Amino acid sequence: MAQGEPEPVLAVSGEEEEKKEGGEGPELAPAAGGVGLQEKVQGLKQELFQEDDDDDDDSCSDYGSRDKSGTILGRIVPDRNVLFPDTFQTNHLLFYERFKAYQDYILADCKASEVKEFTAEYLEKVLEPSGWQAIWRTNVFEVLVEVVDVEYSTLKAVVRLSEPFLCDSHVSTFTLECMQELLELKKHQLPVQELWVVFDESGEFDQTALAIEHVRFFYQHIWRSWDEEDEDDFDYFVRCVEPRLRLHYDILEDRVPSGLIADYHNLLSQCEVLYRKFVNLRSGISSSDSDSEAENVSMVEGLKLYDEIEHLKQKLKLIENPLLRYVFGYQKHTGLQAKGSRPMGTKITHVVSSTIMASLLQSLLREKLCPETCDEELEIQFHSDPLTAVSACYEGDTVIICPGHYVVDGMFCIADSIELEGYGLPDDVVIEKRGKGDNFVDCTGANIRLSSLKLVQHDAVEGILSVHHGKTTLENCVLQCETTGVTVRTSAELLMKNSDLYGAKGAGVEIYPGSTCTLLDNGIHHCKEGILIKDFLDEHYDSPKITMVNNVIHNNEGYGVVLVKPTVSSDVKDIAAKNSEDLGNTQTIQSNGETENVEDLGHPELHECAMDELELHERAEISEQTEGNCEIANELVATSVKKSQMHKKRLSELGITEADDNIMSQEMFVSIVGNQFKRNGKGSFGTFLF
Repeated sequence: MAQGEPEPVLAVSGEEEEKKEGGEGPELAPAAGGVGLQEKVQGLKQELFQEDDDDDDDSCSDYGSRDKSGTILGRIVPDRNVLFPDTFQTNHLLFYERFKAYQDYILADCKASEVKEFTAEYLEKVLEPSGWQAIWRTNVFEVLVEVVDVEYSTLKAVVRLSEPFLCDSHVSTFTLECMQELLELKKHQLPVQELWVVFDESGEFDQTALAIEHVRFFYQHIWRSWDEEDEDDFDYFVRCVEPRLRLHYDILEDRVPSGLIADYHNLLSQCEVLYRKFVNLRSGISSSDSDSEAENVSMVEGLKLYDEIEHLKQKLKLIENPLLRYVFGYQKHTGLQAKGSRPMGTKITHVVSSTIMASLLQSLLREKLCPETCDEELEIQFHSDPLTAVSACYEGDTVIICPGHYVVDGMFCIADSIELEGYGLPDDVVIEKRGKGDNFVDCTGANIRLSSLKLVQHDAVEGILSVHHGKTTLENCVLQCETTGVTVRTSAELLMKNSDLYGAKGAGVEIYPGSTCTLLDNGIHHCKEGILIKDFLDEHYDSPKITMVNNVIHNNEGYGVVLVKPTVSSDVKDIAAKNSEDLGNTQTIQSNGETENVEDLGHPELHECAMDELELHERAEISEQTEGNCEIANELVATSVKKSQMHKKRLSELGITEADDNIMSQEMFVSIVGNQFKRNGKGSFGTFLF
């Protein structure tokens, strides 16, 4: 035991010493009705839950045949108190085992309001009503109890303290008398999820242990206190249980970025706190018959709380949905701190090479280190791997990576304005990431430049390169992705040219609201989606500035370019169709060398764009290479127009009729010229509605 840790208190009744000396333990009373009734009950359970004989895939399911002698579950040996009995190990169940249990045996097609009722019916079918021991666990103590009955409707077990009395706690006050008094206050009824079934080799209590585990897991990881107040429909399992279960296992299997996990738990905690405040406020209003000013204030506060809760719930649902989780992402607040310039203002050139030949060194000195145009003498440092070199950089440093295949185990965190360039062709300077991790390259510096490199990503959770702040230039690079490709966060800027990006399981390039993204002469191919432009209709976001010139976007599974946006309410659509002539800002679109005004997009075009939001439309690939540019530009600008109209409506509701031009000029700069779209699975452009 660690020094300073309080010694656990073990309470043992007076009969314990005698029974331990005699090798006896507590005897369990046989179930009423004798062995014959037990066999009938056992047979009935087997008929209820036995799978079809030909269903070999589920042979290891927790609802299989119980003809086998002995338990199929493991045991957990207590690590602190050896006098406590072992318990069943049930927390290791696989995703499909839990999924099958909730879908087929417990919840089926129930409503949220029927969850407790369906769970009670399930427990009544599989739980042994009495005659088994369990450890009652709380945050303060553990005590051994014996179950004498089960109140299925309340999901509680009726218990009594086992003999001999065993209690493990850091607090010495939990004596036999105190525990008996505590149980009397609880009327000897405990929630079944607080019980851990004592291990039994016979297999008789396997189903009891598994049933309690399913209930415990559900109320710990799946159920939300506000679920009953949401849409009470028969799709509760599909709408809530399945996505939350998948998210739980995605987190366990390191498939979710750590920042997104932190955001999710944060949102969950905020929502729980606000919901409790809302419920207390609502109960206070409903119990009062007066029509006082204080009650009116409470109602206004309640409506405000309700709106906040709904906003948080929407964010939680986006993260829980595996399809939308990475589409919307999260605002990662990176903790990278720039070092700034060195005290003496010197700048160092870092050369990376595991070994270097004399001829290569001569070329390097002639072309990079001692050029004729250089008047100052350079200070040079040598490194064996790129990660060490980047970590040693200060503002204005340059890293030159010699040809070779470099395997790194960490991530590149670039917070200063530096230049990272490969000496040679991209395929000659390969940086490969090994080991699990969230990121590969994180950029927050004011002006970062990467050139002539090949980045290869493995076992990743996030994209290959993320630009959080400042400007990052990517030139003549090859990016072999794993999850998503390059991400341009809000307020960040990316210039990517003459580069090749492929292999992303998400989008090759993700463009966030309020960012600036310039793509020139790139190849983006063999990704889930080519380029994904995230929703920017929210009033808190500025429109992105997007330039796409002479890119070849081909062989992607979905669309070449996809725009994500919400399904807008009908009043906003009416404004877009009705008041488009009131938009005073003129927007220029470049498409295939032609120039046209937003004002020239007549009412039918804008109305059609608004109506297209009702479905995820696929475009025909006829003349895809030539029509794709115009189609993308028109849709993006129409969405920008709509954002301006929505903003104008909000200002009007606040009584502001003459808005400042700077406030209203949140238009998107769009230049879509000369891009080629080939063999993309769903076409050149699509819209994803949420």
